[in-house]
Amino acid sequence: MDKDITETTFNQLLVSINFNLFSKIVTELELDKYTKKLTTKRLFLILLYGQLESVSSLDSLSIDVSNRSDLKKEIGLDSISASQLSRKLRDIPPVIFEEIFNQIKLEALAKRGSNFYRNNLGQLNIIDASTVSMALSNYPWADFRSTKAGIKIHTRIIYDGEIMPDKVEITPAKGADKTKMDNLIVQDKNTLHVFDRAYVDYQGFDNYCDAGILFLSRLKSNAKIKVLKSKTVIIDGQEVKDSIVLLGDKKQDKQMDNILRILEIPDRENPGSTIRLITNDFEHSAALISRYYRDRWQIEIFFKWIKQHLHVKVFYGHSENAVKSQIFTALISFVLLTLLKREANTDKSLFKVLKYFRACKFESLKAFIRKINRPPSRSSKGRRVIDYEKIYQLLERQVMAGETELLYSTEFNPVIL
Repeated sequence: MDKDITETTFNQLLVSINFNLFSKIVTELELDKYTKKLTTKRLFLILLYGQLESVSSLDSLSIDVSNRSDLKKEIGLDSISASQLSRKLRDIPPVIFEEIFNQIKLEALAKRGSNFYRNNLGQLNIIDASTVSMALSNYPWADFRSTKAGIKIHTRIIYDGEIMPDKVEITPAKGADKTKMDNLIVQDKNTLHVFDRAYVDYQGFDNYCDAGILFLSRLKSNAKIKVLKSKTVIIDGQEVKDSIVLLGDKKQDKQMDNILRILEIPDRENPGSTIRLITNDFEHSAALISRYYRDRWQIEIFFKWIKQHLHVKVFYGHSENAVKSQIFTALISFVLLTLLKREANTDKSLFKVLKYFRACKFESLKAFIRKINRPPSRSSKGRRVIDYEKIYQLLERQVMAGETELLYSTEFNPVIL
């Protein structure tokens, strides 16, 4: 993508989006056939602004459009009411936002450089789902429990030192996670899929083995195991049992046809307990397999990030279209921020990139790059300033260690860990 560093950062953020594709979909679906003011593109730009600024409601978005001259210039609107935004958001099918997400995601993936993961593995895909609870009275289409509604964001991310959402399916929260598993698996023999115990399925494991699809998961405690061969290896000073096994109960005709590999790793957090990892990857060392499973927590960090910083927990509309469109717009925002971080050639966290974007969005891209890469102006500690970078790094270490319960607590404060 060609950047014009004299244009605003917000404007240049949009360079990665294929608006020719966008217009083609709008035309094919006749989305703007009778529209004069609030076109689908303008709605998208307003939603994108709302996600990046973490604007909480359509009323607030309407006020911003009406009162910010710089925003008016970017989207080409002088004013818009919350009711107009609501109607348009309700009627627009989310497929257009999903297509744009897929387009910019592919561009971001194509521009990855060489890294540890691709050099040693090929590709690491991490799969999980995150639930967002909602009021049943407002979202009856997302029936979850007797007193509440909810959706699940079934997600596959690619992790190579940088998180990149790769595929997302949004469904009502009712139903087991593993029902969406096959939709998130990639038919690629150089890709390792990592997921948690909610996706354990012996028949599915046999199917993946037969198709040459690599997977890595954590085994349930009640699993029936027949050990065929075993050895002990040392990982980080710990003795790890590395075994070839058959899973399942032959007497109940539920034993797998294919052999698997189990790593039994002492749990540092719970002395006396063991973490059992199951995989059909017989090539990589036990140390690498252990590292790849620890990376599974990156998807928890991703879910926390988009909920906390891109506001994917409060929705602008109550319809299924509105909810899905907002989620895909948030995913687009995440990928655009990742591309902006690369453009600025900064090692600052994505949260810092978001903070600087919010401060510089209507300044030139050149000004944004200069400010985000500016060295500290003074060495004196002076008045205490909250070190958000350190807080994020500490939170990341906690999540990597498996301490995730705090992320979903209503009392969680990321400044007080």
